[in-house]
Amino acid sequence: MTFNLRYPEMQDGPDYWPERMDRAIAVIQKHHPLLIGTQEGYHSMIKDLETHLNEYAWIGRSRFGEHENEHNAIFYNREELAIEEHGQFWLSETPESEASVSWNSSFPRICTWARFLHRSSGKSFYLYNTHLDHHSQEAKDRGIQVIGAYMAKQRALNGLPALLTGDFNSYPGEFPIRFLRGELEIDGKKNGLTDAYSRIAENPGLTFHSFNGGDSGEPIDYIFATADIEFLSVEVDRSQVNGRYPSDHYPVVAAVRF
Repeated sequence: MTFNLRYPEMQDGPDYWPERMDRAIAVIQKHHPLLIGTQEGYHSMIKDLETHLNEYAWIGRSRFGEHENEHNAIFYNREELAIEEHGQFWLSETPESEASVSWNSSFPRICTWARFLHRSSGKSFYLYNTHLDHHSQEAKDRGIQVIGAYMAKQRALNGLPALLTGDFNSYPGEFPIRFLRGELEIDGKKNGLTDAYSRIAENPGLTFHSFNGGDSGEPIDYIFATADIEFLSVEVDRSQVNGRYPSDHYPVVAAVRF
């Protein structure tokens, strides 16, 4: 699952986090995913989820380092998955520099990652989780190339499969998505990831809805995978819980097979 949780904004009124926390928990419990790539979660929100989702553990730091402000936390079912290693880098010209900003990005932008061991099968794989900038097109275009470079380096080292989740603030025809799909060649290199929406013949519809609902539009939330992972299904969950939405983004849920 990829799920933009919406930061805690008091002006959201009945959709302020304390009022809708139970809705977010309910939609996660409904799908019971092995992994959840979250965006916009403040530490207090993440701790709320941790308290109520007992089978999950999580990793991640904030975009400013430590736990101030927004995280790209990854939740994982600790009964079925074990962490082998994890880390975080910044989408900037100096990715290892904490809270670094480049390309007129509105905030420091990050990618949180982990290598997991699937206990029952003995297989290892990576998950990368990110949230691209909403202000600067250059920051989006360059930031996704930073992620692509990290994923390519990992593949070259051990060849393990990988998933990529996130809010890309980009429609399917825009550079970041076309780059990930391998439709664009940069410096003689292509990514060639599989988009989970390839399982849907028609337009999957919008995923960001500002608490208004509906499906008219295009997605900005995605799940991608390397070629050795097959998508069996994908769903944009547009359901309400007790008459209101869990977030201003719909969660996207995919089933995969190695």
